[in-house]
Amino acid sequence: MKNSAVRDPFKNLQYYRFCAYGFLKNLRFFDAFLILIFREAGLSYLQIGSLYSIREVFKNIFEIPSGIVADTFGRKKAMLFSFGAYIFSFALFYLGRSYVVFALSMIVFGLAEAFRSGTHKAMILKYLELNNWTSLKTQFYGRTRSWSQLGSALSSLLAVGIIFLTHQYRALFLISAIPYVLDFINLASYPDELDAAQLQRKEGFWLRLKRNLKDYFTQFASVPHVRAFFSAASFGGFFKTLKDYLQPVLQTLVLQMPVFFALSEKQRTAILIGASYFVLYLLTSYSARNAFKLEARFKNLALAIDAAYLVGVLSVIFSGLSLMLKMGLLAALLYAGLYLIRNIRRPLIVSYLSELLPSNIMASGLSTASQLETLVVVVASPILGACVDFFGLGAGIAMLGSLFLLLFVFVRVSNSSIIKNI
Repeated sequence: MKNSAVRDPFKNLQYYRFCAYGFLKNLRFFDAFLILIFREAGLSYLQIGSLYSIREVFKNIFEIPSGIVADTFGRKKAMLFSFGAYIFSFALFYLGRSYVVFALSMIVFGLAEAFRSGTHKAMILKYLELNNWTSLKTQFYGRTRSWSQLGSALSSLLAVGIIFLTHQYRALFLISAIPYVLDFINLASYPDELDAAQLQRKEGFWLRLKRNLKDYFTQFASVPHVRAFFSAASFGGFFKTLKDYLQPVLQTLVLQMPVFFALSEKQRTAILIGASYFVLYLLTSYSARNAFKLEARFKNLALAIDAAYLVGVLSVIFSGLSLMLKMGLLAALLYAGLYLIRNIRRPLIVSYLSELLPSNIMASGLSTASQLETLVVVVASPILGACVDFFGLGAGIAMLGSLFLLLFVFVRVSNSSIIKNI
């Protein structure tokens, strides 16, 4: 896969495979309704928060080992194992009726996430390296990520149809297995040279593993590297903790809207959530595709990353305050800002990390950032759930946003004022 064989980075078969991967991966029809599914099963927000923590704890356990396995044995093999685990978890979710079964489903889901996170990004970066296109990494990753958001947009609309046909949320889990089987086939078609950076070396497993571990732990001797990891993890964990709470925000809006009275509350909620997520993911697709323009707007990449952090956190704080003031529409619009900022910031932080990390430990390094992100979710999810149970939805959201605003001083990656550099 050399540069002579592939002329246009955005018009070749492997680019389309990368786009198809993200598109199919995000056809999780249950995503836009997950908290509502758990609430319908009788779970409190604290229990829901603990389920998210269980998922992240088990993801955390396997995170770094999965990255090392991917770099040493093969990234494609790690991805195929991951998607097999995803499909099994969907079956468990479909069959689940109790907290215990949901917890088991989350464990399997967390295992799948561990073997996927960081690994596919490392394959993309390896592909760019092989073709001498590393200067395009922000634009390339942003474009492939935009297809992921298009998948999410389509997923939210199809989910509405599934709910109308089946009159239940639970069927969303079962039908989500179909695109994952297709994506399994897509991943199996990836070229072997993307399987791992070191497969072509004629050395033993233990020698490769020893070198990878040495290179990996060397990264933590650098303060800029550590701050970059925590910057990626803090905002990523913040988003993952809060993103599904858009569902109850929209559900409260349904009760205020005098429309579709001929339909059941579940169907009305499905229409509003499906339509809202569809528009939202179209916008996030556009923002991810154009993230490189924000990078160019600032004098350096670190400033763009820090600015995105502040805007995202502030949008959540003001969304929570709007809910407390019974301004549901404004709250939903501000909350949507978190999704947009996340998809602008994500390609930027991946590009930033790729400039710091050696290619032979790229999957391990990105998995480390993902592991730290997991720890953030483990701690923040029960806190948010308890705050919402005791103080209300708006207050809980605003409180968590304020906490992450205070953390900014510890996770900023730039050394100069953001305002001066805009």
